[in-house]
Amino acid sequence: MITERHLQIFIALAEEQHFGDAARAVGITQPPLSQGLRRLEALVGAKLFERGAGGVALTPAGVALLPYARRALTSIEELHQAAIARDPEGPEIRLGLAPEVPPSAGAAVAAACGSAIPGSRVTVVTAPTSSLVNQVGTGRLTLAAVLHPAVLDGLEAGPVSLLPTWALVPASTVDTEVVALRQLKGLPIAVRPRAEAPAARDLFLDTLALHRPDGGTVVVTDERAGLAMAAAGQAIVVTADPALIAPGVGRHRLADDPLPLRLRLVWSRTRTPFLRPNDVMAQLTEALAS
Repeated sequence: MITERHLQIFIALAEEQHFGDAARAVGITQPPLSQGLRRLEALVGAKLFERGAGGVALTPAGVALLPYARRALTSIEELHQAAIARDPEGPEIRLGLAPEVPPSAGAAVAAACGSAIPGSRVTVVTAPTSSLVNQVGTGRLTLAAVLHPAVLDGLEAGPVSLLPTWALVPASTVDTEVVALRQLKGLPIAVRPRAEAPAARDLFLDTLALHRPDGGTVVVTDERAGLAMAAAGQAIVVTADPALIAPGVGRHRLADDPLPLRLRLVWSRTRTPFLRPNDVMAQLTEALAS
């Protein structure tokens, strides 16, 4: 059966005339795009593209079928829009949040989703950045707030929001309100597993090594575990959550803010028929930064 994704691949390749560019336009990587094309050609019983030195070009069969594919995809999109318009419960916005997103920021984005798209229903899940990017790409999520940088595999992305961070250290370790990273000696910095957000973790660790060459790190499952270790006098936590605190833990602003939390919203242009990024993303990004 010919699917919506087959049509998207066919039209994107016809327009971009390049596998890599077409994959980015559809919001997938090149291997599944090539597989989708082979499946479509098997279904229609004809070769649709010829490969050349500079990319691909439509075959006569591809030229003949392209207008039908465009009309079919337009009809599917109109069907989506009609179904959403007649849904008494309104469109569902499935929002993903990386664990590092402060609760107040996540709540602000969820509220902004509801106000930016009247009548919508907002559901929220929390997962590591690598998982969120995959879920947005496959359509399981509408959009997500993820750590930057991250490999986005053709997803659309909003501007990067920088949230200031604080150092949570065992009480009496530091006696000033503002502290430099180099002053935080003797204890490791708590970090989450690299696999959750490889590019963002690498940037964090590189910056940390530049400003604090000694001290090392310790891997924790989440900020609550890091906070517990700080209370036990065994670690330092860098957090953007303004409400994260515990007895026996001092909270200090980092001088020059060398380790801001970098966040951005990501979504799939081809999988959000009711989401109009030009209309709503500015509101959602403002909510994330606030």
